[in-house]
Amino acid sequence: MAKQTCADWPTRDFDDSVSGCDSEVVVVGKSPLAASAEQRDGLERLAVSSNRAEADRARAVLLSLSGWTSAAIGEAFGVREDTVRDWRSTFVRGGVAGVERHPAPGCSPVKAEAALAVARELFAAPVENRINWTLPRLSEQIERRAGHRVSRSRLSVVLRKKDPMRVDGGLTW
Repeated sequence: MAKQTCADWPTRDFDDSVSGCDSEVVVVGKSPLAASAEQRDGLERLAVSSNRAEADRARAVLLSLSGWTSAAIGEAFGVREDTVRDWRSTFVRGGVAGVERHPAPGCSPVKAEAALAVARELFAAPVENRINWTLPRLSEQIERRAGHRVSRSRLSVVLRKKDPMRVDGGLTW
């Protein structure tokens, strides 16, 4: 692979620092980011994801492809310019798959999943026939039905993060 020089780079307005030229000229500007039609379609699909972080990464890459600067994207999403550059870099290395959400490393949250399954079952009853569920009552029912003891504080976090009425248990934001 031939080494690129500054003369090989497209002439555009620039915003990100790029170094490594053969000459003494240092070009400050956009990363040479490109995406195929298939990748753009994938990014547009992710841009409307229910997972906010995933959608933000996809939107940032799409805006970069449209000519937005890192500073402008960072300001729009409330993140630092470096974060936008990281998202772009992740896309360059991994394509659309790099931008997608990946499962957190480590063990699966067995207790949280059991708590949500019991909560879904209990909350599925019609409102007029349902008792008012407090965290202590719900925690007790989870232990009885699923055999997992979940503290009230942890149960509160799990219920806030996940919508127990959604079948996929997706994030509520």
